[in-house]
Amino acid sequence: MKIYRNLDEFQPLDFAIVTIGTFDGVHVGHQKILNKLVELAKDNTGETVLLTFYPHPRLIINPDDDSLRLINDIEEKVERLALAGIDHLIITPFTRDFSNQTAEEYISNVLVNKIGCKKIVIGYDHHFGKNREGTIKDLIHNSQIFDYTVEEIPEQDIEDVAVSSTRVRESLIKGDIITANKYLGYPFELTGTVIRGDQIGREIGFPTANLHIHEAHKLIPAYGIYAVEVEIYPRSTEIKTGHYYQPEPERVAQGMCYIGTRPTVDGMNRKIEVNLLDFNDDLYTKTVRVKFLQFIRHDQWFESLELMQEQIKKDEKDIRAFFEN
Repeated sequence: MKIYRNLDEFQPLDFAIVTIGTFDGVHVGHQKILNKLVELAKDNTGETVLLTFYPHPRLIINPDDDSLRLINDIEEKVERLALAGIDHLIITPFTRDFSNQTAEEYISNVLVNKIGCKKIVIGYDHHFGKNREGTIKDLIHNSQIFDYTVEEIPEQDIEDVAVSSTRVRESLIKGDIITANKYLGYPFELTGTVIRGDQIGREIGFPTANLHIHEAHKLIPAYGIYAVEVEIYPRSTEIKTGHYYQPEPERVAQGMCYIGTRPTVDGMNRKIEVNLLDFNDDLYTKTVRVKFLQFIRHDQWFESLELMQEQIKKDEKDIRAFFEN
């Protein structure tokens, strides 16, 4: 897969088969659409192009709305789209000027002149252009003028996307990792940089890596303890223009992840901490990707650090048993 950080970097193709969207989660609903896109490219000897936006359009159109929570950060999304077999990924900066194009300008300037669209695969409910006034009717109306065809995504497939997105978010908020992963088709992930903590975990025999999550709008699962698999990278992988190569972790480890406010200690700010099983190396400044596999228990308050320590020992035992099965 080739990546482009704006439309000006892209050279129009002879036969581009295009779809557009945020594709947050790249879940099983999205994967059905992406599989269709890849099949059409093979049938037409074309190349697939996925046009997405960064930052998320809602952050630009409604900057005062802080309710947006994303299933993927941009690095996670890029990896999933590459695995889906997309040929070209255009991550165009979403700006007010971009959103103010009329439907006709968007079709002419972006889809035809910039990309070389010969077939567009899009849902019946897709909206684009100024005030989101453009619809599939505009795409069909202009198709003969600009010599492309429109492939409408069936309503059932659109419903699958909506249901999958809703189920993933609802399940993560409840801590139902099994259901979330079922609808994602892969383990939910958090990607972050290891930062210095206050060493309380080390004092009670469970040293933890404290995470700063890269994406400020990332959806964080329910507070509690989880069985996780952790991929360790030397540093953050910046998405650059050019061929995408999936980064290889320098190590993969099993562990337990804590999300919560540590009510027994201070109960103030949310923490995301990972204790790696049978692992003692320093992870400070490294990037880790935490893959959530099983919910163990909800966060809770203990009368003493000793009681908390005993519970964490039980959590570790439960998590080791999970990985052994």
